[in-house]
Amino acid sequence: MNVADIRISLIDLQQRFHEERAELLACVERVLESGHFVLTPELNDFEEKIAAYTGAKHCIGLNSGTDALMIGLMAMGITRGDEVITSPISFVASTGSIAHVGGTPVYADVRDDQNIDPAEIEKMITPRTKAIMPVHWTGRISDMHAIQEIADRHGLMIIEDSCQSMGATYHGQHGGTFGAVGTFSAHPLKALNATGDAGFMITSDDAIAETARRYRNHGLVDRDTCLDYGVNSRLDVLQAEILLYRLGRLESITERRRHNVNLYRQLITAPEVFIPPCQAHEVNPFVMFLIQAERRDDLKAHLESKGIMSLIYYGTPLHLQPAAKRYGYQRGDFPNAERQADRVLALPHHQHLTEDEIAEVAGEVNAFYGV
Repeated sequence: MNVADIRISLIDLQQRFHEERAELLACVERVLESGHFVLTPELNDFEEKIAAYTGAKHCIGLNSGTDALMIGLMAMGITRGDEVITSPISFVASTGSIAHVGGTPVYADVRDDQNIDPAEIEKMITPRTKAIMPVHWTGRISDMHAIQEIADRHGLMIIEDSCQSMGATYHGQHGGTFGAVGTFSAHPLKALNATGDAGFMITSDDAIAETARRYRNHGLVDRDTCLDYGVNSRLDVLQAEILLYRLGRLESITERRRHNVNLYRQLITAPEVFIPPCQAHEVNPFVMFLIQAERRDDLKAHLESKGIMSLIYYGTPLHLQPAAKRYGYQRGDFPNAERQADRVLALPHHQHLTEDEIAEVAGEVNAFYGV
């Protein structure tokens, strides 16, 4: 789809810049004026504010959500041969992080809302299982009470892939605070977004926090002492300053997105389209708004012909990726995940859309199905 043909975009980054221009440029000026760019008080301030917002004891700023997953697993002690049960519905970083620390990803099928099914987790536990990695897909938090009960009963750790769930709650508790580690992405397409790659992890475990802070800075305990070989994954201070400003706007942004999704729920009436319902105990920030639609590819083409942008997140479940061949999974192993991968489509829902634009998108979806 050519950019010139797009009338209703899935992405709002240019509009967001125009809305926040003065404040963002002030963030840049403050950081450049200070002359200090790495591990400065601005980063400490951001980490303290995130910890307070989520209810965690510690926040560690990192350079991506992927690094948050890898460093979180490493700090939890996951190593070669350890099995980590996770969802086949996610971005590749979820599985990739397990592989990078030497662990073995083990998949469990999903429910209709695309989040991992606790009953399927139970079936996949072996003597080699060390942790569970639920993925809070689209921002909706997985059924963490059930997952916690399973983890406690089997002596397993939990690391939450909360990369899409900043601002999400489950029974009043913020995502990322149910397990040993919660990981977040601040990629530009997230609700709390930086102007480049960025991420962070949260934990209330002092030892995990200490290990993660050291590991993100080459394993250094001071400028001259390397305790263990780490990496360079320090959150850029400029991004921390921007994220700190945008944290103050997060509630407003997610409220506007939820309003748009609720409007879609009212307006899309085609029976061929399924929109996972929100439960009374959950607050979803809707990093993405995914419908599950029959004849998905044809619907996408129809929307494009009308100048409406949509995207597939994602068309291939993780167990069927070429990189996962080593684990021996086959088509048919996780039928719910595979069916959803054939049906999911992200519709525009960002906070800058008008109600008329939402109504136009919904109307074209209905028209495609003859409603």
